[in-house]
Amino acid sequence: MNDAAYAAITSRRVTRNMSAEPVAPEAFELVIGAARHAPNAGNRRLQPVVPVTDPRLLRLLRLIAPGMVPRPQAAAVICIDVARALDYGFRPDAPGLYVDVGTTAATLLLAAHAVGLASCPVTSFSRAAAGRLLGLAPGVTAQMIVCLGHAAVDQPLAMGAWARQPR
Repeated sequence: MNDAAYAAITSRRVTRNMSAEPVAPEAFELVIGAARHAPNAGNRRLQPVVPVTDPRLLRLLRLIAPGMVPRPQAAAVICIDVARALDYGFRPDAPGLYVDVGTTAATLLLAAHAVGLASCPVTSFSRAAAGRLLGLAPGVTAQMIVCLGHAAVDQPLAMGAWARQPR
């Protein structure tokens, strides 16, 4: 067993409160680059990842994403290139396209942890508005936002954790 890989998997956490500390460009590039190594169907790479570091664009994304609780200093938006998927013969709702969004997200989350960044996946947002904000090409749809930054000292309790707290 690879102890380092297992330790990374079991110690990674979702961070819902991020500090204002900037994300180093080198770390961000490593995380985005990891997406190229995510497992995907037939090595077709139909899940482009859009990097976002512009503070104005991050604020606008938060306006259309009720699930974007953290105030990240960077984000990676995982998309599906439906137009290319259709060229390969996939139906636009083929389950594999969404499985590959998940494998890309898992890879990004672990890569962020490996370079010392906090992360939080977000699926609650307006896909149409995100497409306009990001200038996505026709046939490319945003599916998940992975918030990236540094964990703030104070963190909210995880969902359901309140029920396990002593009263």
